[in-house]
Amino acid sequence: MPPLSPPPSSNALNFNHLIRHRFTNRAVSTRISIKCAYGLDHGSYGFGSSRADWQSSCAILSSKVVSQEKSSTDNNGGTADNIAAINGHKTNVTDLQLVPIGNLTGEISKPIQPKPLTISDLAPAPMHGSLLRVAYQGVPGAYSEAAAGKAYPNCEAIPCDQFEVAFQAVELWIADRAVLPVENSLGGSIHRNYDLLLRHRLHIVGEVQLPVHHCLLALPGIRKEYLSRVISHPQALAQCEHTLTKLGLNVAREAVDDTAGAAEFIATNNLRDTAAIASARAAELYGLNVLADGIQDDPSNVTRFVMLAREPIIPRTDRPFKTSIVFAHDKGTSVLFKVLSAFAFRNISLTKIESRPHRNRPIRLVDDANVGTAKHFEYLFYVDFEASMAEVRAQNALAEVQEFTSFLRVLGSYPMDMTPWIPSSRGD
Repeated sequence: MPPLSPPPSSNALNFNHLIRHRFTNRAVSTRISIKCAYGLDHGSYGFGSSRADWQSSCAILSSKVVSQEKSSTDNNGGTADNIAAINGHKTNVTDLQLVPIGNLTGEISKPIQPKPLTISDLAPAPMHGSLLRVAYQGVPGAYSEAAAGKAYPNCEAIPCDQFEVAFQAVELWIADRAVLPVENSLGGSIHRNYDLLLRHRLHIVGEVQLPVHHCLLALPGIRKEYLSRVISHPQALAQCEHTLTKLGLNVAREAVDDTAGAAEFIATNNLRDTAAIASARAAELYGLNVLADGIQDDPSNVTRFVMLAREPIIPRTDRPFKTSIVFAHDKGTSVLFKVLSAFAFRNISLTKIESRPHRNRPIRLVDDANVGTAKHFEYLFYVDFEASMAEVRAQNALAEVQEFTSFLRVLGSYPMDMTPWIPSSRGD
């Protein structure tokens, strides 16, 4: 399928506008950014002139996702379902707003007349090796963009302002894949994405590990002694704390949404007393200078990303595979021991196990028939183990696990990332 492009002179598109544009401007290749927009009234959308103003006015998309199911009463006293079923999921498609990058002038786009579908519009998603549309969280220059490029070389990377938006971009066929972080060797797990894996019905189809190489960036001509503030993602600030002190920087640390966004914010607002911790690519994109290279405290700093798709891949046995599952039980720790013994007795190595406490409300579990049940769980357990679901031992292990659990779901069985990893070197 061809990449999506925003129409010229538009400042906010709802999903219906996107569909119409998709079949009328197929040759345009302008990059778009998917964002969560907050409607001020029925006909317009309000946002500030800067990215910070825009971020602060975003509605929380998680309150508008598949867990919402609204119905209205029709004229005959029946129920008219306002939730569209897309890829087997009920979701209100009008809740997802798309905003083109670099065209936030407040102009109202002219309505685009729809054109009939053609056979090319109904073509299947691109196969491996074809140009894929890959959603990631952040702005261009983010480490997630680099992970998307490593996972799918020559892909069309689509930036999203929230993790949830990246999930929905795949579910709504705006993107073919999503590449999202799940854990960092220093900062630990990204719990938000583990929660979203359970909320949504996407499948893990691969993993990629990316070494994190931090740089200290500032506007051209700015020297380190001029700085009074350093901004970046909270984890990036924590990962460079000791090095910033060794550089003699007596500066305030301020957390922002993402590393590349910090670089963009400095360039957009011409902040001459502020530096960002971000990648060298972010410096190139936003016209900043690298004041210090490789400033992470620990050179063994790596983030693990997972690749998500609408359909699972067929597991194989001709190469190392990893399988991710999530399960729950409510009968105490003795059950957890029995669950883990199902893997130990079959010589299956666990690479990760993590518990997540339940929310103070029922968790909605959706099966393939879209029939939901609500139940309180004491804990959810996320487990990764080194085996393919094509192996009999893995199938038997899960069959035994199912006997002791009240809920079990396979998040994906996928090839392990076997590429050599070289720790980031620190620059002078």
